[in-house]
Amino acid sequence: MRLTVDGVAHEVDVEADMPLLWVLRDELKIKGVKYGCGIAQCGACTVHLDGAAVRSCQVWAEDAEGAEITTIQGLGQPEALHAVQAAWIEHQVAQCGYCQSGQIMQAAALLAEDPAPSDAVIDEVMSGNLCRCGTYPRIRAAIHSAAARLREA
Repeated sequence: MRLTVDGVAHEVDVEADMPLLWVLRDELKIKGVKYGCGIAQCGACTVHLDGAAVRSCQVWAEDAEGAEITTIQGLGQPEALHAVQAAWIEHQVAQCGYCQSGQIMQAAALLAEDPAPSDAVIDEVMSGNLCRCGTYPRIRAAIHSAAARLREA
C-alpha cells in the first residue's frame, strides 16, 4: 500500500483494515500522532486527510491510500511554524501536552475552513478534542490569535 504522509510517499505492507493511527505510529514511527481512546472520542489522534481533520484511530489504512495525510510533524517546522503552532506557544496552551497535537490539527483544519470563527464555532468544532488539563480558555485564545495571524498573512 502506498501512503503519502507529510509530503513523503511510503510503501507499507499492512492489512487494509489496520487503523491509520497504527500505520503512522508503528510502521512509519511518526510519534506525534497520539493514541488516546481508540474510539474517536478524545481527538488525540487527529490528523488531516486531504485537509480534513479525521480521527486516525477510525480510518482504515486502505481508506487513506491515495490521500494526502498530514500529521503534526508535517504541519510546520521549527523554522516556519504554522500560525496555530506559534499561537499555542504564545498562549502557553500546553500543560501535560498529550492532547496538543490533536488539538492543533483540529484547530488548523478549522481555520482553513473558517478564517474568523466565533467562540461558539470554536467551542463546537473543538468539542471532540478533550484536554484533561482543562486548557480550553487558552486553546480558544490561541485559535483567535492564529486566525488573526493567518488573515494578516
